[in-house]
Amino acid sequence: MISQVRPAHWNDWLTTQSARPLLLDVREPWEVQTASVAPEAGFDVVAIPMSVIPARMMELPKDRPIACICHHGGRSQRVAMFLAQQGWPGVANVAGGIDAWARERDPGIPRY
Repeated sequence: MISQVRPAHWNDWLTTQSARPLLLDVREPWEVQTASVAPEAGFDVVAIPMSVIPARMMELPKDRPIACICHHGGRSQRVAMFLAQQGWPGVANVAGGIDAWARERDPGIPRY
């Protein structure tokens, strides 16, 4: 089972992590240019499109928690499940994606 974290509860999730988390944005480059989460204190952001995750998954650390994000949460859920099946521990999905992030956490992020 993949953990689900709502953007409204992101800070709570951050405090439960033993290492600095990575927010993995799995959307296409044009989507990241349209709307993206800026790194904040407590976590880093990396963008790798879902379609190239299998080829680039070794770039992802196994010793840090990873929360996957996409537009609404479907693609990121699939990537989170894939990474967990490949041996990545502590993988979570940002429920509702960047759309929920804009509504619940940062209204300055454009919605599309």
